[in-house]
Amino acid sequence: MPTNWLLPENIADVLPSEARKIEDLRRRMLDNFRLYGYELVMPPMLEYVDSLLNGAGADTDLRTFKLVDQISGRMLGLRADMTTQVARIDAHLLNRESVTRLCYAGSVLHTRPSGLHATREPLQIGAEIYGHAGLEADAEIQELALASLAMAGFDDVRLDLSHVGVLRAILQEDAAAARDEQALYALLRAKDSPGLAALTAGYAPATRAALLALPNLYGDVSVLAEARAVLPPLPGISRALAELAALAASALGRAEVAIDLADLRGYQYESGAMFGLYVPGLPNAVARGGRYDHVGEAFGRARPATGFSLDLRELARLLPGAERKHAIRAPWGNAPELRERIAALRALEEIVIQSLPGHEDDQDEFECDRALVFEDGNWILKNLG
Repeated sequence: MPTNWLLPENIADVLPSEARKIEDLRRRMLDNFRLYGYELVMPPMLEYVDSLLNGAGADTDLRTFKLVDQISGRMLGLRADMTTQVARIDAHLLNRESVTRLCYAGSVLHTRPSGLHATREPLQIGAEIYGHAGLEADAEIQELALASLAMAGFDDVRLDLSHVGVLRAILQEDAAAARDEQALYALLRAKDSPGLAALTAGYAPATRAALLALPNLYGDVSVLAEARAVLPPLPGISRALAELAALAASALGRAEVAIDLADLRGYQYESGAMFGLYVPGLPNAVARGGRYDHVGEAFGRARPATGFSLDLRELARLLPGAERKHAIRAPWGNAPELRERIAALRALEEIVIQSLPGHEDDQDEFECDRALVFEDGNWILKNLG
């Protein structure tokens, strides 16, 4: 018998207890974003590819499902990331001159999973600040990301910091190295020191020494002092290291801070400081963020921008099972007094489940510890067991 009900690989239904964990997190995080002044936007699930991938890196292109629009005949893409969509909204639709804070939450689709057990349908939530080029915006986004994990119950968090300005400052000093930018990016991201040594053999000695040092510049904040000692004193490098020091200081007491100057995920569209947040139980970053000032150029209006996002489904998977909600069982009926009593209880945010005739409710989500019963001419609440 064919199993027509099977879902594609790395695509799964979310059942009630897991769905409630995810939805509780989503609501609490969005409510917290609002306390910081972030406005909610809801970009569409699909767009024309030339808009959806405008300003995005090659990684996003490879992760994007594509299909032909039967109305226009143009190629559509199912979003693999919402960051560029929100940048489009800021640059093209809102078109404000002031600082704008936007947040979002929604499903994205990936052609391939990001890890061994990862879903291809993450539920992405994030926040972005547009219009302020100073480090204050980066610090606020970092604080908001850490607050989101604390809200989910994670107090053992590692913050990994990096900065694209270091590599870019090195490449600006050597035309031969700049021509190999993409290859260098891949080797540094993989920490492939032998490959890096082979590729840089013909570079200027100062450039080669700086590039070969980057894979070893990782560890606690003392790495910043080591980087100042071994890297060339270029203005771009000095500025990047100073920004990393300030962001590391702002996270003191809320996370363990690590520096990795070869961690260049997002290098293709990031423009400044970048961070990843790690929690026990996940080998990959549970949240990523950084500055991407140039993405808005693709939509006709460059704006300073920084933000972060995380996958709520991945985060919820690490949390313990949700406790069952206390509820009230009530009989089925249309008597005005019964309906009024049930409405009054629900107005007080009590969960009231009416038992349908001939059925016993079997629900994992709710524990009916009270019942609405008719006694002496009144509907009263009675504790069960």
